[in-house]
Amino acid sequence: MDARQLEYFLAIVDNDGFGRAAAKLHIAQPSLSQAVAGLERELGVRLFHRIGRGAVLSDAGKELIGPARQVLRDLRTAKATMDSLKGVQRGHVELVTMPSPGIEPLGTLTRLFTREHPGIMVGADAAFTPDEVLQKVREGVCELGLVGVPGDLRAPGVDVLPLESQDFVLVGAELPDDDPVPVTALGGARLIASPPGSQMRRIVDEMVTSGAEIVAEVAHRTSILPLVLQGVGLAVLPSAWVPLARRAGARAVRVDSPSRLHVALVSRSAPLTPAARAFLTVARSYTPLDHLDT
Repeated sequence: MDARQLEYFLAIVDNDGFGRAAAKLHIAQPSLSQAVAGLERELGVRLFHRIGRGAVLSDAGKELIGPARQVLRDLRTAKATMDSLKGVQRGHVELVTMPSPGIEPLGTLTRLFTREHPGIMVGADAAFTPDEVLQKVREGVCELGLVGVPGDLRAPGVDVLPLESQDFVLVGAELPDDDPVPVTALGGARLIASPPGSQMRRIVDEMVTSGAEIVAEVAHRTSILPLVLQGVGLAVLPSAWVPLARRAGARAVRVDSPSRLHVALVSRSAPLTPAARAFLTVARSYTPLDHLDT
């Protein structure tokens, strides 16, 4: 078994089939099929069930995904570490973030990091739930992850660095004069909401019980602020969105709720690349901001 075979195996998994994987890898599909067949012979198991012109992961294939990602991640870490000893000042931070932490503190952390390490690029993958972030970090898809959760994060298998906690705010063109605004003071308000399950949605549901109305429900949280700016309605968002909302012409006031979004940076417990270690160092010196005052 070699790294090339594992890379080919994961390319098939990540691109939903041999054809797309071959195109992504810039190799002929027969060469890809031969490499995977060789890996299957060496392991003594079928990794894919061939169905017509398609392929479906076998149980053995599903079990191989995590270890394969870890092996390739560890190899990249080893190479990056050797490059750093040779004085190579290039690299790539591979990070995954939920939407609101992807506004702040990611913006400030990236600004501080790239000023200190101008040759290293920050790549931010997307996830919508804490579980998605944790899975990608544990499996080695990314080395670092930004998570927003209701309370202190306890997550086996990763290291956790708490960064800040954010208030929830009401954003819109016209808002009540109260600051903070009670959730019971929004009878008749038109609200834009995320789907059920998030902290934001729970606050919105409290407002609905007091007479507010949900007029739009959107899964992509990046769509919420544009809908607010179009005048569709008001929205509850973490305070990380406030500077952007104000620059776009909207107003924001705190919501009178005990709920807060606790943001943490999680990292692999395994050795990190020099680039990821440098990002973690910057994060450890991060000073929490009051986003309503920025």
